[in-house]
Amino acid sequence: MFTVTPIPAFSDNYIWAISMNGDDKIIVVDPGDAQAVEQYLTRNNLTLSAILITHHHNDHTGGVAELTAHRDISIYGPANSPFKGITTALRNGDEIELLGSTFKVREIPGHTLDHISYLVESEPAQIFCGDTLFLAGCGRLFEGTAKQMLQAMHYFAQLADDTEVYCTHEYSLANLSFAAAVEPDNKEIQLAIKDCTLLREQNKPTLPTSIGQEKKTNPFMRTDQDAVINAASAFGAKRLHSEVEVFASIREWKNQF
Repeated sequence: MFTVTPIPAFSDNYIWAISMNGDDKIIVVDPGDAQAVEQYLTRNNLTLSAILITHHHNDHTGGVAELTAHRDISIYGPANSPFKGITTALRNGDEIELLGSTFKVREIPGHTLDHISYLVESEPAQIFCGDTLFLAGCGRLFEGTAKQMLQAMHYFAQLADDTEVYCTHEYSLANLSFAAAVEPDNKEIQLAIKDCTLLREQNKPTLPTSIGQEKKTNPFMRTDQDAVINAASAFGAKRLHSEVEVFASIREWKNQF
């Protein structure tokens, strides 16, 4: 059984530190800030044993060179990434063994074309999904399409409801505000706003979320629901008939929100 700990970085990033109980070795996911990681290692007397990368954006990869300058460790990441620091290239369906656990790789393009996620099927499962699925939100479509991102949402939706979702930004309250605009009568969203507000007032992360929670509150995972379809159609000023159209409409709405 491993523990996942957030290392805050920049204004709203989390670098996830994965450790086995009783072991001083850790893995970090998307280390954009080397100093934040080094301070965490020193403070807790830990050793960095590997790095996982979900996509190439600098706030996820910017610390890799410094962290590996004096360490001979593997850097796992997408095979098609423009980021050149990856030492072990991963493709859809690959599995890697780290800290006694199996990490299953899924290609989830949309936010970027090289985006992947890592799933650990423990009890409960954990998924490290970078900037694709957020609490009550999803990443911007910088490189991919609405169809690609919707396919990623469908992948997440078929995971067990208690799967813990480790995304990389503290966007929860802003995302929930938008979700409430899409579904003003959704009581689950209102409950999530209360819970997340309390956590932030205590300076605590709102993450991880869970797949079950997202299926109840995240408009990007609810594109087959009448309330979301109606809201998306109203925003686009025309009746939308496919999930891709609904997804594209609410993504554009969120861009302007």
